[in-house]
Amino acid sequence: MIGGKNVLFTLAFALVPAIASAQQKPTKPAKKPSSMTGMPGMNGMPADSGRRKPGAKPAPAMHDTSSMAMGSMSMPIPMPAGMPMIPGLVGLKPPVGEFLPAKGVDPRTLPLANPTQIARLKDGDTLDLTAMLVRRVINGRAFAMYGYNGQVPGPLIRVLQNATIVVRYHNRIDLPSTVHWHGVRLDNHNDGVPGITQDSVMPGGSFVYHVHFPDAGIYWYHPHVREDIEQAMGLFGNVRVDSPDRDYYSPVNAEQTLVLDDLLINGDTLIPFGKDAPDFALMGRVGNVLLVNGEPRYSLTVKRGAVVRFFVTNVASSRTYNLSFSGAPIKVVAGDVSKFEHEERVPSVVIAPAERYVVEVAFDKPGRYALVNAIQAINHYAGEFAAEVDTLGFVTVGATPAAPSYAKQFATLRSNAKVTQDIDRYRQYFGKAPDKRLTLTVSISGLPLSLPLATVQFMNVDTAYYAPVEWVDGMPDMNWLSTSKQVRWIIRDDATGKENMDIDWHARQGSVIKLRIFNDPKSFHPMQHPIHLHGQRMLVVARDGVRTKNLVWKDTAIIPVGSTVDLLIDASNPGAWMLHCHIAEHLGSGMMTVLRVDPAEAGGR
Repeated sequence: MIGGKNVLFTLAFALVPAIASAQQKPTKPAKKPSSMTGMPGMNGMPADSGRRKPGAKPAPAMHDTSSMAMGSMSMPIPMPAGMPMIPGLVGLKPPVGEFLPAKGVDPRTLPLANPTQIARLKDGDTLDLTAMLVRRVINGRAFAMYGYNGQVPGPLIRVLQNATIVVRYHNRIDLPSTVHWHGVRLDNHNDGVPGITQDSVMPGGSFVYHVHFPDAGIYWYHPHVREDIEQAMGLFGNVRVDSPDRDYYSPVNAEQTLVLDDLLINGDTLIPFGKDAPDFALMGRVGNVLLVNGEPRYSLTVKRGAVVRFFVTNVASSRTYNLSFSGAPIKVVAGDVSKFEHEERVPSVVIAPAERYVVEVAFDKPGRYALVNAIQAINHYAGEFAAEVDTLGFVTVGATPAAPSYAKQFATLRSNAKVTQDIDRYRQYFGKAPDKRLTLTVSISGLPLSLPLATVQFMNVDTAYYAPVEWVDGMPDMNWLSTSKQVRWIIRDDATGKENMDIDWHARQGSVIKLRIFNDPKSFHPMQHPIHLHGQRMLVVARDGVRTKNLVWKDTAIIPVGSTVDLLIDASNPGAWMLHCHIAEHLGSGMMTVLRVDPAEAGGR
């Protein structure tokens, strides 16, 4: 999702608050306007990501239990400043065992993780890709985690469009795993989904993938087994597919890959994961240490006037980012699976888990430009919102002018006729009735057994208001206590009432499917959902009845709370393809189904 005229409307279903001058210390928001002033394209969106509960008062004083004992261990959840823990939760813990990689192993005995290296591969080349234990040092603290080929992020695979490579995958971690090639329209049996396209690769095992890359752009790879653990602990990497057209992108002075992530750390300890089932099942695990390319502080040095192209991927389990560069002008170029029809200026880049964007930024003046995540934080206990700005790193711009100058090319907003011509074939379907309607909701069972009744009642009251997008974890203690044993996130077929994997969904290869998705705001603590469809491409053609003006092919689209989003699916790739929420804990709590695209000669329904 991008913040800006038309493009913002295309995918921006979340609020991007105008907080360029926000102070580092959050304050209570002023009274909000009823329209999105200065944010064109956000037709019908409220001016902020939610609202205070009517008549809400500041939360009563509560005990700070951040170090209170819980059996044999201390309360592991680091509560945000000004957000005390509810006393009724003291002494409780999730009803699952604990898991961390390499339990009992001294991290100093593991190989130190290396930064990403580029793996340039030609058509027919073979890559050995090994998931392994590594030692990562975050803010001076060493942790046992995972990496591909000893790198975090994993190797940046560079291939030409239409190349096919062989990947010999070796699992050397302590969990079963696979590799999913996210966004790639490849042969189904190489998709990396256990139980659908392959068996899990057990520790010590191997698997061979044949990966074909039909579309230029930026993609990524990650496990499709316990993503809440394996992906969060470092198993992710990018694939850059280069077009043979030398003018596919405008000329720039430099190119950079930005992989956004976060970790949940308390002191010297990683917060353990649920061993038997995912924890943080309500809102997903939102980290308190923000990372770029695996490190807590990004740094880049360029010359004055340099234009830099950034390939941005969000690999976080749950966090949605809103990126900007201290006012440096940003131009959006491409999304998940294609370029946009038209390049556009945007004030910021809103990117949900699993999404990718290609943007260009001009650094016209010398100085330091902060890369920031500027959002509207929510405190569910107080019913309040406040501006919050995280500095992810800096771009330092020197006084020497960049040569050559690409200022003229940056000022030009190109139209991509090939993208428009491709999409033109599908416009006749934009206005048709939906072929399938899905509702996103949640079912809660068993929480009263683990939470005090008053706490559950508080959560029911909390659902009386909602934020279209949760930018932060506004209730980390209750979120931590919820697991997939009590929380079941649901994709429901409106026509049949069937849910998740019980949905029997078939389409004929070559068909065009209009899918309408509604995110029910009346469910128990509703959340936004970045919905990912494997193996196909899709267009976000409308939100809440308003047509998208500037289209781009996508594989992941965020569905805000209370919104209805129309997706047009190009069902061109036969096989059984997952459709699921890419918040890892929601996927781990059942929020997935399968679209079966039957070969054209076999018919379909």
